Amino acid sequence: MNPASFKQLEALLLVSRHESVSRAAEALHVTQPAVSLQLRMLEEAAGTPLTRKVGRGIQLTAAGEVMVDFADRILRLWQEAADEVAALKGVISGTLRIGAITTAEYLLPPMLVQFTTARPGVRIKLQVGNRNEIVSMLTKHEIDLAIMGTPPRELRTNAARFARHPMAFIASPDHPLMKKKRVSLADIMDANLLVRERGSGTRTAVERLFKEAAYPLRIGSELSSNEAIKRMVVAGLGVAFLSVHACTLEFEAGLARMLPMPENPVEADWYVMHLTDKAIPTVAAAFQDFVIENGQQVVRQQLEAFHRDAARLNRARKSK
Repeated sequence: MNPASFKQLEALLLVSRHESVSRAAEALHVTQPAVSLQLRMLEEAAGTPLTRKVGRGIQLTAAGEVMVDFADRILRLWQEAADEVAALKGVISGTLRIGAITTAEYLLPPMLVQFTTARPGVRIKLQVGNRNEIVSMLTKHEIDLAIMGTPPRELRTNAARFARHPMAFIASPDHPLMKKKRVSLADIMDANLLVRERGSGTRTAVERLFKEAAYPLRIGSELSSNEAIKRMVVAGLGVAFLSVHACTLEFEAGLARMLPMPENPVEADWYVMHLTDKAIPTVAAAFQDFVIENGQQVVRQQLEAFHRDAARLNRARKSK
């Protein structure tokens, strides 16, 4: 096989991603004929067709599938090499590829802002999903760092705790349970409990709570979105168990509150991790150190802001 250029590999990668030469050209900010030329030259170098037209779109041939996989790895390695050379000069740059469970998407932005403000050469590629999805991304090397509640047992990871994670049972202020001075897990059993899908951090935590109390877990509704659960809570359609970080706006607006329970909120640990058998880029290592050193402070600041807003709202209600 004859040598190929980075431009040719990038053209194939984007055509594969967009299944269109025109959309690949838009992404590369070049003309459509320029992309077609790069593809044709790559096919000549490979000695075999890499794409085929199907209707208005383009699909990869078997050879194209193989080539795309290697093109992705080659281009990524070249970028990592450039980043490592920059790091030797004292410049932290490159793409920070990080995955986080859905609950952490409310926690990460302040840390990413602080980290990138001091390092303008860093680009962010953040992927959010449930626990199983993030573990899969880590396994496939689609991300360099992962943030979740508990390190996966099925993978060898270098994991470090960086903050405590508050989760709570919440309901609408008008929910009948809010009138009780003390709510128990037994009360929750008959309250149409709204939970995330299996594999999510909060689902695992609430299952553990009921198991430790020797109560059966009666699920009212299972949803794959925190936003959907919160909308149902605000509408008075049930009680939810969610991250406190995910509910700050609803708490501030007086649309939801924590139930008066001795165990509310429940605290767990946040972990940042990477695969043990894979060296991580300098930018990922730098962010991991930043998270470990500053994560708890960011969490504390968020919770302090929440408590201040909650106290202000309570005073405003009492003065009416």
